[in-house]
Amino acid sequence: MIEPRLDHVQCLGAGGLHRMAYWEWGASDNPRLLMCVHGLSRQGRDFDVLARSLSAHYRVVCPDVMGRGRSDWLTDPRHYQIPAYVADMVCLLARLNATTVHWLGTSMGGLIGIGLASLPQTPIERLVLNDVGPALSFEGLKRIGAYLGRPLRFASLEAGADYLRTISAGFGAHTQEQWLALSRPMFKSDGDALVLHYDPRIAVGVQSLTPEMVAQGEALTWNAYDAIRCPTLVLRGADSDVLSSQTAQAMTQRGPRARVQEFAGVGHAPTLVSDEQVAVVRDFLEPS
Repeated sequence: MIEPRLDHVQCLGAGGLHRMAYWEWGASDNPRLLMCVHGLSRQGRDFDVLARSLSAHYRVVCPDVMGRGRSDWLTDPRHYQIPAYVADMVCLLARLNATTVHWLGTSMGGLIGIGLASLPQTPIERLVLNDVGPALSFEGLKRIGAYLGRPLRFASLEAGADYLRTISAGFGAHTQEQWLALSRPMFKSDGDALVLHYDPRIAVGVQSLTPEMVAQGEALTWNAYDAIRCPTLVLRGADSDVLSSQTAQAMTQRGPRARVQEFAGVGHAPTLVSDEQVAVVRDFLEPS
């Protein structure tokens, strides 16, 4: 089975230098670059199935956003912010010597993509936003904040995977094999137990949100979305409690006038593991 290569790039942020890990699939000299960026508490190995499927055609790079996976944790949790993540991705693109990129972002990774795609001279040529848009449900964000950052310890991978299943019902149906593959990179050893592979302090920003703050962020993100000019695809779980059908519809009328693809039986967010979901992404990136 094809496996990714792990590398790191040193980035500069408000708190100083930090190293960001990234997983790379396919030929390193392939000029066709696909960047896949994960959600709030996840990590780059979420995209293993998609990356394997597309690695013959693309150099697929899946970073662990700072504070997650194999990347450094920041000294100050206030620096876990979308603008800082955008700056890190610009640094990574420079390391990869990339002048253009196709971008796929799940949830938080999509917000990073919106930020980067809205900039003048952006390198993003095609944009896939996976169950995310400028307007996010406050109730959905509260649900995520309720489980984020809890100091949990697990005796085995199976026990940890079972826990993740309880908080990830929106991911939809998966076989046990698929679920263990998605769960395994989420943990690291800590003595005689397993703990989640992210800095629990990433919860600080989410748990401090108020409806007023969400509304303010929404206005700014709509402004960014309206500046995007590249072809854009929005993937939406039909049962999503984060991206409403009304927001998805508005995204077809504003900015890049995105195309929307919904997946039945899925909430927040599609994992891009099923053949159906992978095919939708492939067809958008490789239009006939």
